[in-house]
Amino acid sequence: MEAENSLHKQATEVFNGRGESSRSNASEAQPNAKRVRVEKELTFKDMYENKELFEEDDEEDTDWEPCPVEKCVEVVKWFCRNCTMDNLDINICCEVCGEHKDSKILTLGHFASPFAQDGNLNEIQPSIKVMRDLDSQESAANSSTAIGFDERMLLHSEVEKKSHPHPERPDRLRAIVASLTRAGIFPGRCYPIPAREITQEELMMVHSSEHIESVEVTSKLMSSYFTSDTYANKHSACAARLAAGLCADLASAIVSGRVRNGFALVRPPGHHAGVKDVMGFCLHNNAAVAALAAQAAGARKVLILDWDVHHGNGTQEIFEKKKSVLYISLHRHEDGTFYPGTGGAHEVGYMGAEGYCVNIPWSRGGVSDNDYNFAFQQVVLPIASEFAPDFTIISAGFDAARGDPLGGCDITPSGYAQMTHMLNALSGGKMLVILEGGYNLRSISSSATAVIKVLLGESHVPELENSFPTKSGLQTVFEVLDVQNNFWPSLKPIFENVMSLWEMRCLGKKVVGKQTKKRRRIVVPKWWRWGRRSFLFQMLNGHLRVKSKRLC
Repeated sequence: MEAENSLHKQATEVFNGRGESSRSNASEAQPNAKRVRVEKELTFKDMYENKELFEEDDEEDTDWEPCPVEKCVEVVKWFCRNCTMDNLDINICCEVCGEHKDSKILTLGHFASPFAQDGNLNEIQPSIKVMRDLDSQESAANSSTAIGFDERMLLHSEVEKKSHPHPERPDRLRAIVASLTRAGIFPGRCYPIPAREITQEELMMVHSSEHIESVEVTSKLMSSYFTSDTYANKHSACAARLAAGLCADLASAIVSGRVRNGFALVRPPGHHAGVKDVMGFCLHNNAAVAALAAQAAGARKVLILDWDVHHGNGTQEIFEKKKSVLYISLHRHEDGTFYPGTGGAHEVGYMGAEGYCVNIPWSRGGVSDNDYNFAFQQVVLPIASEFAPDFTIISAGFDAARGDPLGGCDITPSGYAQMTHMLNALSGGKMLVILEGGYNLRSISSSATAVIKVLLGESHVPELENSFPTKSGLQTVFEVLDVQNNFWPSLKPIFENVMSLWEMRCLGKKVVGKQTKKRRRIVVPKWWRWGRRSFLFQMLNGHLRVKSKRLC
């Protein structure tokens, strides 16, 4: 019994791969069948130490030879200066916007050729002399348009290097200034106003103290983020204060009559910044600060027209309970799936200010000049005229422009000029245009130049007769009128007219189809209905000839 237990213990040790002495003892004590089992249970160590036993059975197999490891080839890329999209180094022009790899758009603006390096054009480095006293300068009498700009706003940039450049970058202002300099507009025919930082007391009229403090604390940090896409560095708080201060001073100067109109060439943008929230690249709400500054200067009613492709949720939040400020926004919405998701047609204001918030939410991308012009004629201008503002602010984001990487719409510079021209008739021409978004440098520089030419009165904009929108654009305008018709009496006849247009558009395909078929039954010759065989039979038998003689 003890011998059996000892043998069983040895066999177990062999099966578990323990020691050479155990395996040798077990092999001697077990029969041949057991020995075969033990051989099958050999470990890799046993096979290595007894490799001569296996060499004669191994066949040469080149498939097991390791393949040589190739060195990883780093893909060289470059980022387009115009739209920030990445391209392979072998591409000379951007595959997205077509801009040349070595484009001089930052020094020549939209006058730079998108296909070459512009060797025949001399670069003009803008040198902007800031004037200290607005009232004592002769330039104020020579120009009716003021521009707010300060180079310190260029210091606001993303410090952390990521795989893709941030779309809201200092180059946006550089490209616009280069375009205005090349065109001889600024400095030149426009009046630059001195920049100042907005005070905390002025900001408190728009934002909460927590909001202001959260922006100010970034000046002590090298890099920080409010959201995943809204950055700040140690210069960002100062840049935001300068942008808000310029907008406030421009609004005061226009309302007081020192200048006729103005353009705030500022960043960071502001229309997403709400009472408490910092988001969407925006720190302080520049349009809201300008509206309150205009009212402090004497304007009772202020219109804010926001044509940025994204809804200005922050501006709406600040004024959605006030009847003294009318907020109208045209933006992509797509049932709330487009950033920031707000701005549906049903959002009209609260607490007695219903109707003083007008949202025109496009249901798709690719919206063109005709859709915007139709919305202006049917919604924007009738409501704005009935409101009769004393001062007009345009939150001018140019990210609905053709070629913008974020907007995906198709507005041209002439389209922006036309909208500016239509709004210029309101509030006695007292209008301030504030830069918001826009991330294709060629699009924003050409569009901003076209808008400023309208402000200067140097651009002839033809009068529109009738703009025919797309079906989705017509549907959006109809839905907006259906909502706003309850608050603005001037919209009732317009609503009925657009409703009839919408019904005809919906039934148009069926009606046109029936009319077309009926017309074809009348016009089609009789011989065609006989068919080819019947016609051939009649012709061969002379029936057609006889009939033609009788007719003669």
